[in-house]
Amino acid sequence: MDQLEIFKALSNKSRLQILQWLKSPELHFPDQENGYDHGVCVGQIHKKAGLTQSTVSEYLGVLQRTGLIEATRVGQWTYYKRNEAAFQTLTKLIEKDL
Repeated sequence: MDQLEIFKALSNKSRLQILQWLKSPELHFPDQENGYDHGVCVGQIHKKAGLTQSTVSEYLGVLQRTGLIEATRVGQWTYYKRNEAAFQTLTKLIEKDL
C-alpha cells in the first residue's frame, strides 16, 4: 500500500465522492439493475458524477491503482466496488502511524 498515492487519490473531491457512493451503492444508485454483487456499473457512476467519461475513467483508474476499489468485468460492462480490506488497512495505518 503506497501511502502517498492513497492520500493523493483521497485529495480529490470527486474521487472522495465516488468512494462515498460506493460505500452504500443501493442508496446512491437505486436504478441499477441486477443488484450490486459485482459493484456499480461504470455508466451509473459516470451519470451520477456529471463529469466527462474520460475524467470518470481516470478517477476510477487512480482509485483502482491504489487498491481502494476493485473492478470486475461482466460481458461488455465494468463494475466497481470498494475494497473494504484496503480501508481497514488504511484505518490501522492512520491509528498507528499518523
